[in-house]
Amino acid sequence: MTQKHKSKRTKFIYVLTACALIIFALLHVFRDNKVTITQFSVINRPAKIRPDYSGTIIPPNIAPLNFFIQQDGSRYFVRIYSEQGKPVEIFSRTPKIVIPERPWRKLLDSNRGRQLSLDIFVESRASASSSKAEKKRWSRFETLTCEIASEDIDAFLVYRKIRPGHGTWREMGIYQRNLSSFDESLILNNGYFEHGCLNCHAFSNNRTDKMLIGIRSSVFGSSTLLIEGNEVKKIGTKFGYTSWHPSGQVAAFSINKVRQLFHSSASEVRDVMDFDSLMAYYLPGSETVKTTPDFLKKDWLETYPTWTPDGRYLYFCSAPITWQDRTVVPKSYNQIKYNLVRASYDIDRDQWGPLETVLSAQDTDKSILLPRISPDGRWLLFCMCDYGCFPVYRHSSDLYMMDLEAAQQTGRYSYRRLDINSDDSESWHSWSSNGRWIAFSSKRNSGVFTRIYLAYVDEKGQVYKPVLLPQKDPAYYDSCLWTYSVPELVIEPVRVTREKLGRVVRSAQKISVEMPVTMATPKADGLPTHDEPWEEAR
Repeated sequence: MTQKHKSKRTKFIYVLTACALIIFALLHVFRDNKVTITQFSVINRPAKIRPDYSGTIIPPNIAPLNFFIQQDGSRYFVRIYSEQGKPVEIFSRTPKIVIPERPWRKLLDSNRGRQLSLDIFVESRASASSSKAEKKRWSRFETLTCEIASEDIDAFLVYRKIRPGHGTWREMGIYQRNLSSFDESLILNNGYFEHGCLNCHAFSNNRTDKMLIGIRSSVFGSSTLLIEGNEVKKIGTKFGYTSWHPSGQVAAFSINKVRQLFHSSASEVRDVMDFDSLMAYYLPGSETVKTTPDFLKKDWLETYPTWTPDGRYLYFCSAPITWQDRTVVPKSYNQIKYNLVRASYDIDRDQWGPLETVLSAQDTDKSILLPRISPDGRWLLFCMCDYGCFPVYRHSSDLYMMDLEAAQQTGRYSYRRLDINSDDSESWHSWSSNGRWIAFSSKRNSGVFTRIYLAYVDEKGQVYKPVLLPQKDPAYYDSCLWTYSVPELVIEPVRVTREKLGRVVRSAQKISVEMPVTMATPKADGLPTHDEPWEEAR
């Protein structure tokens, strides 16, 4: 070997050794959590972070709550800790804080029911003329805290993703998210059936082995997918808003003849009106659709059914039809307000009791929508807005809570507006199987895009500051053009493949059902038509 080659080899070894030592040192420091900042100034206020998780109650099985530090700086250091276990420490040269999943899960699981603390340090930016000491000045902000709940949230969340359409759409799909990680998987999208519409997914008892998905397609017809275990069937009509009886033997649903309309000037120009409707129920065992006389009143609209957990009552929303011409939007469209009603049901006899008004729009001066009852039967969560049937388009839509147990004792259905509401629309919501969590839709961040929030509910019905559905990249929602709708909490993933669901949608084989009534929406001696004016392509 020549002297020249020896010299090059020696230099290479020196460089390689130096790199190895640097990497080893860095790994050693971060692996053993030995990042320490000994000199810093104290800022007597919390650091601003986005999303803001301070003061929340978080699920012990939630994915890492990654965030941005909204403080100008050149370097950032975060220490996350609780009473038990090793702290999680993150050093970053950007304000984006990405929390490692494994130590995060371990920390939360070891500290159920305890406080979680975040210490945030920011190294200030200095000008070129600053001294060396000034260039390395760290500031420590007040500790941010939140609480780790004792109770898990259901492991999965199912929702629909769609662009914020006005009259057309192209892509949409139903997805499921593993809440303990960032894993999202597709259940079914409309690419499997010529870009039709799919929505109104409904589960029995927060489980996925019995569920329904509504389909509308100009190519393959309107239908409802019935999933029972690994078996998928197509029912030859589309159900609207649907709720499973807790026995899984009955599914109550509404058929709605809705129309979209537009205002010439407003912060939200879109609106939706129901021109006609029908409440009915499907019996999977006999593959039949039935209804009852109190659901057939021609001068009333019905929508948003939900069963009590004991199956004894069906709650839904109902509004009087006060106009004559069912083909045009009435001048009094902004006076259409829905009552909250219920009917008793005997599943053994298949018999219904009379309608009862639970809460009247005349008393609230608002439209009452989307009732959902906690698994223990005590708390009824619902929306109220200024008018109409579509709260997602109403800035005035807020969440309210009613204590059904207290109502049974006093005979009065009292309600209260929740503190978690914002100035924008709060809409679709669902309960976790243990009744300690709700998922709900809100437009609070932008006023345009619907996002999903998770909130803790204690035994007294108090609902705490919500948590935005976390994403791996905390900047995800800044550029996300999807809206997230119809969030449903479930204890397990949907296991039927999208390919199988798509094949059933496209198949000519279906369960034929006869509607038991003639009305504007279901035509005489036929199935309901779904000729909504929204186009299926841009």
